[in-house]
Amino acid sequence: MLFTHLADDLFRPLASPSRAFNAALLLHLHRRVMADSVEPIRKGEILAAIGDFAAGWSPAEIADDETPLADPAERRSVIYRRFVDTGWLVERRERYVPVVDFDPEARLLLEELSRLDRGETRSYGGAVLDVLGSLESAVANPADRSEALSNAAKAARTFLGHVRSLAGSMRKIEERILREEDQRAAFRLYFEDFVERHLISDYRTLHTRFNPFRFRSAIVREAGRALRDPLLVRGLAEALVREARAPDVPAGERRIRADLAEILAVFEGLDRHLEAVDDVVARLERRIAAAVRYLDRPDSLAIERTAAALRAVGAAALPPDLPAEVSLLRPPIGEAHLFTPRSRRAPIEAEPLPEIHLDPAVEAFVIAKAEFRRRTTVTPETIATFLEVKLGRKPAIRGSQIAVDDVDEFVIFQRLREIDVLFDGTLAERYALSRAEGRVSNGWLDCPDFVVARRGMAEGAPCA
Repeated sequence: MLFTHLADDLFRPLASPSRAFNAALLLHLHRRVMADSVEPIRKGEILAAIGDFAAGWSPAEIADDETPLADPAERRSVIYRRFVDTGWLVERRERYVPVVDFDPEARLLLEELSRLDRGETRSYGGAVLDVLGSLESAVANPADRSEALSNAAKAARTFLGHVRSLAGSMRKIEERILREEDQRAAFRLYFEDFVERHLISDYRTLHTRFNPFRFRSAIVREAGRALRDPLLVRGLAEALVREARAPDVPAGERRIRADLAEILAVFEGLDRHLEAVDDVVARLERRIAAAVRYLDRPDSLAIERTAAALRAVGAAALPPDLPAEVSLLRPPIGEAHLFTPRSRRAPIEAEPLPEIHLDPAVEAFVIAKAEFRRRTTVTPETIATFLEVKLGRKPAIRGSQIAVDDVDEFVIFQRLREIDVLFDGTLAERYALSRAEGRVSNGWLDCPDFVVARRGMAEGAPCA
């Protein structure tokens, strides 16, 4: 519960008659006085800051229910005690010196109120790139960057909340415009609050050429691929367990799958939210266009009066005595276009993908290249299989005793001298490598001789 963490009277200064002053003072202390301070501030410095800030306010704006105080020193003490009693400020002593700091939970609440007061706008491009970058980081390095997946899910939730708030803010302004009886006030709400604040700063961002939704397909593709990869999910879950953020691997896997599913749900369901925003915009534009159309009542005699004025000017013997800036033939002032209502976007027609037939020669080349890569790639399994075949029942074997029959065996044989450090020492747990006198010369390779022995058996036993 929220109020189990916050003081009972925390919101009392923000609901009192002096709430405007109290809110402004709290933001001032948060942003200016205590913003860059690591250590608590001395009580004397806080009182001086409160006094300096209160000097620009009238005593009636500062007082709550008590009588306005004229003495500046007494007034700042009353204000300070007001914030301490309600839980915003915490006073304690360090080495007999009284110091003051914000309550930890109250500071978190004040940071959110400060962000709301600043009116921060959410960058759609930044939000989408946050999700994409964190998701790609977690997929590329699951052992060390598992926390990035949680950050991606959190950024996706924040992004969806801002898109929802965009449509909600537009509907709220629409209701205010419809309730407004004065047409001038209605137009002012439309152009100042709706157009400037939302339609231009947020809504137009979604319809530009470099709109952030061009990364949406990459996010959906990456999240879907990760969700279908059980090895990747298990690697991320093991990282959660190793970092003590999940009790066991199954719980970690459930959390990983939940985060990936949430990212998919957010970015696959964005079209519904954008359609809601488009509906509000189109509806408001139609209402404003109708209001403008009926604002000027039609005048059926305007054409006749204009024609009569032109005939009178033409029949006059002398030019009419008119100011130089007046002209009967001047075109209307304004942009040279007519208003056209917003048209709905046409649905995208689905076209069947053409069948692509690959050239058999290209397919054969791809298969041959994959086979070549398989034959020339040395893995712990291929080395272990090769050694078991060559060792047979023997505990050890010299390099000069290993017969190399073809290129595939040569590729493996030339790596045997590195078996103790190869693949981060994985094979060193099963085999021991030692140097021997003499040289290996088998037609494939000429190098110093060596001995490979199984561990767990008599290491250093004579080779058969």
